[in-house]
Amino acid sequence: MNLSEKQQQIIQHGDGALLVEAGPGSGKTRVLTERVRRLLTEVDGHFRVLALTFTNKAANEMRQRLEAFPEIEQRAFIGTLHSFCADALGNSGKPVGILEEPNLFERFQDRKLVLRQAMEADPELGHQLKSKGDAKTQDKAFRNWLEEISNAKRQLLLPDAIDDRLFRKLYLAYDEGLRGSNAIDYDDLLLLTYRLFTERPKIAGFYRRLYRYICIDEAQDLNEAQYRLIRALCGPEYRNVMVVGDPKQAIFQWNGAHPKYLDLFERDFSAEKIVLSENFRSSAAVVETARKLDPNYEIEGEYPVTGKIDLLQGNDEEREAQRVIEYLESLMATGHPDIEGEITPERCALLGRNRYVFGAVEKLLKEKGWPYYKQLSTQHESESGLLQNFELCLRLLSNPEDRLHLGVLLTRWKIDDHELLDNADIDCAMLITVLEKKPRNDHQRIVLDAIRQMGFDETEPHLLNGLDRLEKYANQQEEESERATILQDIERWRKDWDLFLRSRSGGEHGLRAFLGHIALGGTQQPKGDGLALLTVHSAKGLEFDVVVVMGMMEGVFPDYRAMIMMGQALEEERRNLFVAVTRSRRLLCFSYARHRVMPWGAPKEQEPSRFLEKLELA
Repeated sequence: MNLSEKQQQIIQHGDGALLVEAGPGSGKTRVLTERVRRLLTEVDGHFRVLALTFTNKAANEMRQRLEAFPEIEQRAFIGTLHSFCADALGNSGKPVGILEEPNLFERFQDRKLVLRQAMEADPELGHQLKSKGDAKTQDKAFRNWLEEISNAKRQLLLPDAIDDRLFRKLYLAYDEGLRGSNAIDYDDLLLLTYRLFTERPKIAGFYRRLYRYICIDEAQDLNEAQYRLIRALCGPEYRNVMVVGDPKQAIFQWNGAHPKYLDLFERDFSAEKIVLSENFRSSAAVVETARKLDPNYEIEGEYPVTGKIDLLQGNDEEREAQRVIEYLESLMATGHPDIEGEITPERCALLGRNRYVFGAVEKLLKEKGWPYYKQLSTQHESESGLLQNFELCLRLLSNPEDRLHLGVLLTRWKIDDHELLDNADIDCAMLITVLEKKPRNDHQRIVLDAIRQMGFDETEPHLLNGLDRLEKYANQQEEESERATILQDIERWRKDWDLFLRSRSGGEHGLRAFLGHIALGGTQQPKGDGLALLTVHSAKGLEFDVVVVMGMMEGVFPDYRAMIMMGQALEEERRNLFVAVTRSRRLLCFSYARHRVMPWGAPKEQEPSRFLEKLELA
């Protein structure tokens, strides 16, 4: 693909702030990559480039495009804003209480346990917890409390800034509980780095000197905390920042993100603005459909492929699913003149406003034996008890102060040893020796032996040795389902370890860095094998030759909550559909069911989505 005049202008841009408004299919990833390459090859001086992306997928793609560049790991940091924060805290976080690479508690169950223990240790907070009644009600309360704490941290508020006395106490107790296990949570990454840069301006100055140029992708998804962090990093004078975004694709407002930060950046940084309005990806039919959703979507050149838009309907969700599969089967059997080569499941995607629209089609895919994958989790969670216990031991090896997961392990193994829990000086080697003397079953013995096979050096873990020991045990199991589950978990760990090593060439390969990499989603696979079943939010940044948007009914797409709230909520639903539509390179199809079984079990007639009328399909 030849570069357009505007793309060349962006790549050749020198010093000073630059705002690039880049629509779908405009080649922004290539432009970003080529700009980084030019800065590193043509600009004199010893400096690094900071390239921040919204997703690990985008970071990996940029890294792969630049892997031929010599010393790319030494000359550029390419990753998400959260991974940059983790790196900054690991290297410079002592002033805000982070003495080494932070241990990240990102899972709800871990954070819930931290909060529970903190509340139970305080009479007043403990009374609040007991007043919530049964376990189900308490679980809902924990979700609400943790969300309130997250909201405060996303606003960069410390406990001292909270007016409500009881919530201030709750927030403080939770944070102290995290620190008691030498850990932070996901929201702390931004909050603590913001504190670091504002409370220690010299440290921010060091990073400005280190990174002469900053490039930020998907900036329409910035929220207040992220934007303020970037301003704190840049200070009042640093302006070598390029921001790329598209206000039409802002779909994360539930997380506080807003496209207004593009306008604020243009104002605050006195940025030059360039609009990339070409679409090198989508067919004419897809572009025209996107334009109906947003009349302001203007492009300068269209791809010379016609494409096609279809609408499918079924009497119920089962029939909708059947029609969708029949549509794909027909394409795969006969091909299409607008798509080169064989149409395989990997070239197709089913998108939905939520994951519930896939129930009937997933059942049908299983019956037909089709390969497919659903939204890939950013979190690595083992299914087998053996690998869950192995992971707990890995956490203790990487962070001997982690009393939380030690307590979880002792509970799982039915070991009642308060003295062991209270011993702050015990290291993993001593811990394994102590545990080996306790009554144990085969699972416990094998896990402990696997940890011994790895050695006890956190900075140079022989992880594959431990996994080999677990695999040997798995192959001895007579129960097929147990053996298969363990082997699948082991394969996932091996793949994640390999991805980690390849992404950190020249960097630290320790166990703590590996677990942090997993916690930040660094080993998440952007695509799986077979047909993709993805929510719109998880499909962002991906593209397919054939896209089917399922569940186009009122209350589903648009979401029923947006229909109640109206206004900006409905606007975000429209942007959601714009993102879904522009995931297609060639063919686009919509489907809906005339009747649907509601969560309470009763069938209900469905009204086609208002967006179908807007698209002139209903």
